[in-house]
Amino acid sequence: MCFQKYKSKLKQLNLPSYSFRISGKEGSEMIFDPLRKRWVKLTPEEWVRQNFIQYLIHEGRYPAGLMAIEMLFQYNNMKKRIDILVHDRKGKPVMIVECKSPDVNISDFCEDKVYDQIGEYNLEYKVPYAIVTNGMVNYAFKYNAESKHYEHLMEIPPYEDLIAGM
Repeated sequence: MCFQKYKSKLKQLNLPSYSFRISGKEGSEMIFDPLRKRWVKLTPEEWVRQNFIQYLIHEGRYPAGLMAIEMLFQYNNMKKRIDILVHDRKGKPVMIVECKSPDVNISDFCEDKVYDQIGEYNLEYKVPYAIVTNGMVNYAFKYNAESKHYEHLMEIPPYEDLIAGM
């Protein structure tokens, strides 16, 4: 089905516009995920994830083949999923991206559980970079090993800068 048919129903994000394959009836729309190579339910969070994947590929020059989507791992006997996990060219995880619905406020770093999630995920993967996005605002962080805290970055680093800064 035509993406234009659905475009007016989807929230306009603060990201460049990309083209997507969307199908299904109203209320049960599906979007094709080119990285997982399958159709997935089109939720507000999935809309952000698909747009942000395209942003990383087209604007940041991140290789699509070095991104994994919804990586499953165990934390405190609970199954958790990382929205986007970026690897370096040797296959080592280097960045976690947590995607939220456009309606979720992600600007309160101290109070928001989103940032706790990033910390939990980093216990498993120990990545130097993290991004939190709701498609409206994006926050990028780099882990400081000395202070053992993430430091806010002013912009999302292009892939080459990301792997060079490790």
